[in-house]
Amino acid sequence: MAMQTFKHYFYKTSLILSGGCLVVMTLLILSQIVARSLGIVIPSSEDFAGWLLSATVFFGLAYTFNNGGHIRVSILLIRLPASVRRYFELFNLFVGLLICTYLAYYTLFTVYDSFSYEEVTDTYLAVPLGLVQLPMALGSLFLMIAVLDNFVTAIKGGTPEYLAHEDELGSME
Repeated sequence: MAMQTFKHYFYKTSLILSGGCLVVMTLLILSQIVARSLGIVIPSSEDFAGWLLSATVFFGLAYTFNNGGHIRVSILLIRLPASVRRYFELFNLFVGLLICTYLAYYTLFTVYDSFSYEEVTDTYLAVPLGLVQLPMALGSLFLMIAVLDNFVTAIKGGTPEYLAHEDELGSME
């Protein structure tokens, strides 16, 4: 029960971080529009909006995956018997886990490298590059954890969360 509660809050945290970045980006763009109409320029607002957009996407990956929101091509899977389909799902999750692990490792290493070399952005405001890259690394790590969670559930014989939610979405059509 405690693990389910932890997972619930983990995925909600991913959603809240993503939504928070989206709200801040929207407010920044709106304030830039108002400021320009008054003849005021907000320096690097386009840069911050782009970084916030990236953070929105990466923070939202884990929640979206766990809720079956990613596009899946299941034309082959739906034609397979349930026992065979389970092995294909396990294979897909394993390959996805390998890819997500590599992505998380690479992005975390990139952030570490940027902080080590004290790199800054080449924009009007020199922002530490590691801070700009950090949401990408954390979002990738969150996604890796989400795929691992679903992989472990599938290995234990349970139904992965994304499949349960996918069935719910399918019944709404």
